[in-house]
Amino acid sequence: MEALPKSRLLRFVEQAIHLARRAVARYSSKFSKRRYTLHQHIVLLCLKVRKNTTYRTLLDELIEMPRIRSAIGLEELPSPSTLCKAFNRLDMAVWRVLLNLSITLLPTNGVVGIDASGFDRSHASKHYTKRTKLTIQQLKVTLLVDTRVNAIIDLHVTTTRKHDSQIAPSLIKRNTEQVAILLGDKGYDDQKIRALARGDDVRPVIKHREFSPLHKAWNSRLDADLYGQRSQNETVNSRLKRKYGAFVRSRLWWKQFRELTIACLVHNIDRSL
Repeated sequence: MEALPKSRLLRFVEQAIHLARRAVARYSSKFSKRRYTLHQHIVLLCLKVRKNTTYRTLLDELIEMPRIRSAIGLEELPSPSTLCKAFNRLDMAVWRVLLNLSITLLPTNGVVGIDASGFDRSHASKHYTKRTKLTIQQLKVTLLVDTRVNAIIDLHVTTTRKHDSQIAPSLIKRNTEQVAILLGDKGYDDQKIRALARGDDVRPVIKHREFSPLHKAWNSRLDADLYGQRSQNETVNSRLKRKYGAFVRSRLWWKQFRELTIACLVHNIDRSL
């Protein structure tokens, strides 16, 4: 009998397991109850974000997904509280390692754009917020995106109104091996950023704010085709919000940061399929 083709969801799960096995040990410690592995927890948390759903709904759907359960190695499903506790226990460092590993799945080219976008910290319809004149506080999420394959190389999340020029240096320093050319709009017009990039052998292609004819002349000399690739950042920001939600479900700031990092990881795995 001919084997059934693998669905995109099944291939996603297999790729997520592969990354999890490279990133962490099977169990958190020798004292672990060993009922579920860290790999299984990671895959289930990725699935929750990918399906943009709740723990309870995800586990309910998995009852009718024997091939997915088999790929994860689940003989019985955990409870929603078990997954919630796993999310709390898995440090941000683990998710950053997974995000770095996910980049290796994609043929990046080192031409990287930097841009920021806002994610709501609670869900409310636009009609409701307009009618009640309610302001929803946002998280500022800055992404480094490889323009060839739209891979997310790194992210920075803040609850403050920190200026773009203050965020960029830490992202550049962390990712010099992944970035050959840095594309940025006028929000990143800062000579310190340009000097930092050049010091790490990164070519900055950043527009100048036009305060004089000299600034206009510099902008006119920018490689328009190269700089135009920066629009891929907006594409990725839009895709994250459409597929995985424009708001975070978690209430605590550190959980919100973690949730957005998982969304970036899930995006990269999806791009690799």
